[in-house]
Amino acid sequence: MGIDIKNSDQVKIMAEGGKKLARIKKELEAFVKPGMNALDVENLVTPLIEKVGARPSFKMVPNYFWSTCININDGIVHGIPHKKLVFRQGDIVSIDLGIFYKGYHTDTSVSFLLGNDPKKQNFLKVGEEALDKAIEVTRIGNKIGDISKIIEKTLAQSGFNPIRDLVGHGVGRKLHERPFIPCFVSEGGDENVEIREGFVLAIEVMYCLGKPNLIVDSDRWTIRTKDGKISGLFEDTVAVTKKGPEILTN
Repeated sequence: MGIDIKNSDQVKIMAEGGKKLARIKKELEAFVKPGMNALDVENLVTPLIEKVGARPSFKMVPNYFWSTCININDGIVHGIPHKKLVFRQGDIVSIDLGIFYKGYHTDTSVSFLLGNDPKKQNFLKVGEEALDKAIEVTRIGNKIGDISKIIEKTLAQSGFNPIRDLVGHGVGRKLHERPFIPCFVSEGGDENVEIREGFVLAIEVMYCLGKPNLIVDSDRWTIRTKDGKISGLFEDTVAVTKKGPEILTN
């Protein structure tokens, strides 16, 4: 399957959706407090998405019935927002959400700390920095592999490891499209694809403090680090334009 190039009208629609999604994400970050649980967040998000005239992207994924994916600490992605997942002081909370607006998906994720642990704050700061640098190289004429390379380099400089079994991706009419964007330098995928105007990419930084080996919980969705060490997740939807990368979800 080829890569879907968006025209300016399509990018404009996705930018509208991205702004709505960004506002919801910011509201969530301010909302989450110790003592709350993941279902509290889910119950806030769904009405917010509907209020802006959109649909939850994740509910369009077969056999997934929630608007959000929520994880803490060693949980990296696809966590089901259960009531039993209670947030505590010192937790790293990762929230992933997407909306389907006027026929197009946008996708974003954020990790944040409940508390003031300097080591965990630095861990998250590096992830944010890796995403910023990845977005900066998302320019016409560069390669998809350049995005992966700068993510891996930024993480490695601080001794952190990229997750190797999960990838960022194109996004548009479908939630997951080509090209696929690993967080590390790889071969045999889309690494040599030249970035073109009209690409819209969900660039994801997924990483961990320990080894990047993963396990899947008995719920068949939640993915976490095998060694139980902390992980982080940062993602924005980015459009490639003649002027450079345009972040649609902030």
